Amino acid sequence: MAIQWFPGHMTSARRHAAETMANIDVVIEVLDARLPEASSNPLIAELRGFRQRPCLKLLNKADLADPAATQAWLTFLSTQENVKAVAISAKKTNDVARLPALCQALAPHRDDNFKPLRIMIMGIPNVGKSTLLNALVKRRVAAVGDEPAVTKSQQRIALTPRLTLVDTPGLMWPKIEHDSDGYLLAIAHAIGRNAVIDEDVATHLAGLLLARYPEALTARYGLKTAELDAPGVLEGVARKRGCLIKGRGGELDLEKAAMQFLTDFRNGALGRISLETPETRKAMLAGLAPRHEEAPEE
Repeated sequence: MAIQWFPGHMTSARRHAAETMANIDVVIEVLDARLPEASSNPLIAELRGFRQRPCLKLLNKADLADPAATQAWLTFLSTQENVKAVAISAKKTNDVARLPALCQALAPHRDDNFKPLRIMIMGIPNVGKSTLLNALVKRRVAAVGDEPAVTKSQQRIALTPRLTLVDTPGLMWPKIEHDSDGYLLAIAHAIGRNAVIDEDVATHLAGLLLARYPEALTARYGLKTAELDAPGVLEGVARKRGCLIKGRGGELDLEKAAMQFLTDFRNGALGRISLETPETRKAMLAGLAPRHEEAPEE
């Protein structure tokens, strides 16, 4: 199943972002540390590339991600031109306090009351932009919710006489090129539930965990992973959590089990897990590459 999600308000959000980009100095792109590349919107790279704006890439929710994978991503991202990458948790005051200085270093010419540093916060839905903004401003100025696309319009905030923030709505791109990215985004709840089948998404997560973190399934649910495939994991979760359909003679409620399984991943109950690494990303792209190659000329 190919997953696509591009709500109507995002067309205007993209247009407004392009207009605002002309008058900012640094882009903060908030990524999900558990899937940094899958959660990086190519439209953001296109917009800031056109204006040649430096970017501070924040691997947010790093406290939920595999530390080794996060370090590999920081090393990988450090090779990108005009990019600085750091791992943070937007819920940690000390992490957030570092950000203005990091942005200032990317635009040293904007450092007085006459030329305040202008920062634009961007990212896909549900990666923690609103939590980050509230932490930077030290008061609630943006709505925070568990559902993606809570913020639907820009707002500009003068943090100090020398620093202005522009918060933008979560922005997806019109077509998710790789099916696996759609699943990763759905697992992390960056895509609205109306666009996905929870059981399919949970089964995809089960397959990833069987391959890379089987011990997490054993620790959380007591499953003997050597005997299971991905659908079997979901059935095992249903049995362990008593997810049964009433009046059906003990039939498993796989939809309910899927939501419990996905929630356990999203809130960190399964441990610190990353859904992709630079190496798995490279392998995924290599596997798909032949599909995009043109036939040689005769």
